[in-house]
Amino acid sequence: MEKNSNIPGKTTAIVAYLTIVGALIALSMNAEPQHKFARFHTRQAFGLHLIFIAFALLNAQWGNVYGFYGLYIFYIVLWFYGFIGALANKEQSVPVLGPYFQKWFTFIN
Repeated sequence: MEKNSNIPGKTTAIVAYLTIVGALIALSMNAEPQHKFARFHTRQAFGLHLIFIAFALLNAQWGNVYGFYGLYIFYIVLWFYGFIGALANKEQSVPVLGPYFQKWFTFIN
């Protein structure tokens, strides 16, 4: 028995994880036919990208090379977790920050 892999908003959810530009494109893709699945993953991806950029800028001013290693590992693990969730048709929030992203980014419809 095959699972239906063509759920509404799956493409938008996947695009959201492709850089911050992909998250902005996903915002416009989900503007008219609003899908709950796409909205969930767009919030998760947008939050991940913003947190990464903010901490990268902070770390660039601080100048600690080992901080960058930790930041990249943290980002890649959470990004991979969210991306695999989007591919597997699951609305699983990323650990630690996922519930906050759903609260903070309520402007994403």
